[in-house]
Amino acid sequence: MSQEHHVSGIGMTSARTRDRLIARLQGEGISNEAVLERMRAVPRHLFVDEALASRAYEDTALPIGFGQTISQPYIVAVMTEALIAGLRPGQGLQKALEIGTGCGYQSAVLAPFAQHLYSVERQRPLIRRARERLSQLKINNVTLRHADGWRGWKSQAPFQGILVAASPPEVPQELLEQLDEGGRLVIPIGSRDGQRLQCITRRGNVFETEELGLVSFVPLVKGIAG
Repeated sequence: MSQEHHVSGIGMTSARTRDRLIARLQGEGISNEAVLERMRAVPRHLFVDEALASRAYEDTALPIGFGQTISQPYIVAVMTEALIAGLRPGQGLQKALEIGTGCGYQSAVLAPFAQHLYSVERQRPLIRRARERLSQLKINNVTLRHADGWRGWKSQAPFQGILVAASPPEVPQELLEQLDEGGRLVIPIGSRDGQRLQCITRRGNVFETEELGLVSFVPLVKGIAG
């Protein structure tokens, strides 16, 4: 695992508020202690608008503008836990890719579990905000890019882990091609009418799929916005 990022509670939250969230995540089945500790440490209120800061530690998705949301903490924990499953304690992914940076919250949670995290976002204003937040928290192993998430980040491939925070109707072929041998792709698949969270593991040219449950994400839109 990369150097741990220490994050202090700033402003809107108490340790008791965060502990309640962690207890709820444990009750819903999150068991990886490193993931739980990271969820406790990252100040989620910094990643939402000030008007919503009082709701930051509710286990719910919240709007961040541009038709996007900050994911429900439980889903962030599930996806992070699935991506790093099988790693030995203290071992991190060499390179990980995140599709859909959004406000940067998932990036902040995932960062200590990779030597380097590459993250793609199609909305330039969200990239700027995420970069400011990550810099504020002194998280310096994340590289952000304004690009089309459907295409991944070919020049940095292969990745030992790929996490997709928006739902395409089918798995983008380019993401499968950029997955390293033994690597995991955690991705929601489907439309707004119904989505399934999947963990896909590469074994040579065979891709093994594990179903992780029903979810609700914004669509993975092709192309880039301003």
